[in-house]
Amino acid sequence: AESKNAVEGFVSKAVLKNFRNSPQKARLVADLIRGKECGRAVEILETCTKKSAPVIKKLLLSAVSNARLNSGIDVDELFVKSIWVTEGMKLKRFLPRAQGRATPLIKRHSTITVILDERVR
Repeated sequence: AESKNAVEGFVSKAVLKNFRNSPQKARLVADLIRGKECGRAVEILETCTKKSAPVIKKLLLSAVSNARLNSGIDVDELFVKSIWVTEGMKLKRFLPRAQGRATPLIKRHSTITVILDERVR
């Protein structure tokens, strides 16, 4: 069962689970490449300085490779049809504070999904 972001009719898909970065931070990078051609998206990710940029670039290249192997499609025609970041697992820790107290610390993880499709000319 897919989430509300389910997309029909695509060429290739790649999913990364439990990436150790908060979804809010990863979405900033995902928003940069949504709807872009794959070549242009890789260029954007190479120049981006965020922690999640190289990871999303690797995921995008994996989806391109999946398309090439499974469908035999021309890679130059591919674009990022959809990309979304959802919350993965959470590590719950405690941070010691003053006077013997402790405050909760939640280390968030992300699940990133990339869907590629062929540009209709």
